[in-house]
Amino acid sequence: MDLSNEREQIFKEVKNYYREIKNKEKSFITGETYIPPSGKVLDEDDLINLIDASLDMWLTSGRYAKEFEKQFAEFLGIRYCSLVNSGSSANLIAISALTSYKLGDRRLKPGDEVITVAAGFPTTIAPIIQNRLVPVFIDVELGTYDYDVNQIEKAISDKTKAIFMAHTLGNPFNLDKVLELAKRYNLWVIEDNCDALGAKYRGKYTGTYGHIATFSFYPAHHITMGEGGAVVTDDPELHKIILSFRDWGRDCWCPPGKDNTCGRRFSQQHGELPFGYDHKYVYSHLGYNLKVTDIQAAIGLSQLKKLPKFIEKRQENFRILYEGLKDLENYFILPKATENSEASWFGFILTIKENAPFNRNELINYLEKNKIGTRLLFAGNILRQPAFTNNDIEYKIIDNLKNTDIIMERTFWIGVWPGIDEKMAQYIIDVIKKFIKQGR
Repeated sequence: MDLSNEREQIFKEVKNYYREIKNKEKSFITGETYIPPSGKVLDEDDLINLIDASLDMWLTSGRYAKEFEKQFAEFLGIRYCSLVNSGSSANLIAISALTSYKLGDRRLKPGDEVITVAAGFPTTIAPIIQNRLVPVFIDVELGTYDYDVNQIEKAISDKTKAIFMAHTLGNPFNLDKVLELAKRYNLWVIEDNCDALGAKYRGKYTGTYGHIATFSFYPAHHITMGEGGAVVTDDPELHKIILSFRDWGRDCWCPPGKDNTCGRRFSQQHGELPFGYDHKYVYSHLGYNLKVTDIQAAIGLSQLKKLPKFIEKRQENFRILYEGLKDLENYFILPKATENSEASWFGFILTIKENAPFNRNELINYLEKNKIGTRLLFAGNILRQPAFTNNDIEYKIIDNLKNTDIIMERTFWIGVWPGIDEKMAQYIIDVIKKFIKQGR
């Protein structure tokens, strides 16, 4: 039965509903309307896609997930995209995939070392530890928040097998050095690109340089599915392993609801299982079910169409804030893009200088009181967090984490997301300058 006309009628009503809701939204009122540091920008197309997917009543990954994976890979210029239920799950799969026995001598084994930074989000680090690997922490630079290029080669030992770091707040890390070291020492490279969708390094999107890269589609990020993430790679063998870890650890690559894609479902020998054991129930890895739902993917597909404008708006808001605050360099270390890069900013990051006549708590409390949302650089120094101080975790530090500790004590960021308009950005500038002028 063709129900396309009925769907179109539903979509028409959905558009009317959405427009009525939008008309009732209150306009921004200076000093009264809260400006969050991050958020989602949704429109009627997102809502229609959500309704369309829900009418299918398929619920798990389906046609929208398949199409998103195809279009997202095309956008980046990479071969394979695997959707997952969060950026954190993407990081877990990325590291876990590199432990696969199918990689032979290159597989990561317990005790192997992974170079990373302590100034970032905890779920970049957690998968390293959960896979019984040893994180080796190097310091970062202030201003770019890129890793310390003078420390990274010092971190390499005969146990080093991988480099896994994030492009902090949308600012690409020095990929030239990482790739050069990876080639010289035969290391895996994972890019945590969760905060940096749309950033470019030497004219090419970040997330396409490493062996594997990860993305997040949480509402704070460049596009959203509500919850959601992705793992991408150009390597067909890694892609199969990634799918296995995502889909319960199974050996079969049939998509949900499909059987016998290989044509040999009941005619293979797998390990010590009986000959002909159903391939759908053969497990190559200790995996998980980390798939995304088709309803989430439907929203993501609609969001993807708006991504170029979202990136442009983030960059515009960053420029407005930078121009408005650049005369305050006596008080702040202002953010700057890394060399050879075009950042896709997640936030406008500020580090208060040591000789400033105020501290971070005084400033962010003032901003919050004046309806301006703030965030810290996530964990600050992850090694100071209770998860590390209260547990017996093996790790190494190269030289010291001096700048990471400064970030923990004196760094914060404010929003540049597309929901912030020029009037809001100017208000943020005015409030910060008023705080400085008042000396409080």
